Amino acid sequence: MDKEQILQKTQQYVREALEGEASGHDWWHIYRVLQLAKHIGEKEGVDMFVVELAALLHDIADYKFHGGDDTAGPRVAGEWLQTLNVDEEVINHVKDIILNMSFKGAKVSSKLTTKEGMIVQDADRLDAIGAMGVARTFAYGGHKGHSMHDPNIKVKIHESFEEYKNHKGTTINHFYEKLLLLKDKMNTETAKQIAEERHKYMEEFLERFYKEWDGKR
Repeated sequence: MDKEQILQKTQQYVREALEGEASGHDWWHIYRVLQLAKHIGEKEGVDMFVVELAALLHDIADYKFHGGDDTAGPRVAGEWLQTLNVDEEVINHVKDIILNMSFKGAKVSSKLTTKEGMIVQDADRLDAIGAMGVARTFAYGGHKGHSMHDPNIKVKIHESFEEYKNHKGTTINHFYEKLLLLKDKMNTETAKQIAEERHKYMEEFLERFYKEWDGKR
């Protein structure tokens, strides 16, 4: 089986698994991340086969929906790629990207070491900001039963992954606990440029949100 066939089969597998998912981690999120990763990767001179596989499989078993187990995604992705007889080195690279690409708290450093991983991380983070980020954040908050906003609940800057994944804050606080921090955590110059405009949109959204919050204007 050649690389194009592997990518096609993986795309079909992921689409069937995630289509219709309602938390913002659906097939269309995967599609957007894939397109962004391809756009960034074309400028960086990397192994695009690894980039595309990791982009397709990065949310196949997200820890947020598997009891906080961040090894579930790499495991499921690895098992799938083994059924396609993908080279073990490629499988291990994809699994490492999936394990280490997620945001795990404001003060938790990324452990990604390869350019391929950094590209997929950038693409995923770009889809978490801007207009799409706003939409996905409210979709996820509603899915998890989080309050939209409560001025009495303070923003929490998380020191560890455990603290971050167990924290149940408001949807608006999530902007300050994650989304507004992502612009300065991009790895590639291409992603940094895209992030500028998306970050500005979120700031404008929040300004409007607070103006309307008290129902007076």
